[in-house]
Amino acid sequence: MGIAIQAQDTVYGRGAAGLWVLLEHIDDGSWTLSARAQTDQDGTVAQWCDRKLERGMYRIVLDTDPYFVSLGLRAAYPEIVVAFRVVDETAVGNVQILLSPHSFSAYFGSLS
Repeated sequence: MGIAIQAQDTVYGRGAAGLWVLLEHIDDGSWTLSARAQTDQDGTVAQWCDRKLERGMYRIVLDTDPYFVSLGLRAAYPEIVVAFRVVDETAVGNVQILLSPHSFSAYFGSLS
């Protein structure tokens, strides 16, 4: 399974461009870094769609503090962590995050 990430800034109604995102997986009870990327102009990380994710627990960590500071805002959530489980290795998962300085919402679905 691959994974697509899309982060939308609900303050300005646009993709959260330049946001650092980590992809981690659980390994012997500890989170291990699998990949690191920055969102593009549309707020997406598409290069992980072709990444082979095996069954198991994963999480994405969005480093929102520098993003909001660059906009002159202070975030209540300096990072956002979204954990998810891979059960179908053939699908491409899609994680969408709507974020603002004081709230966030996440959705997990499939692109395939």
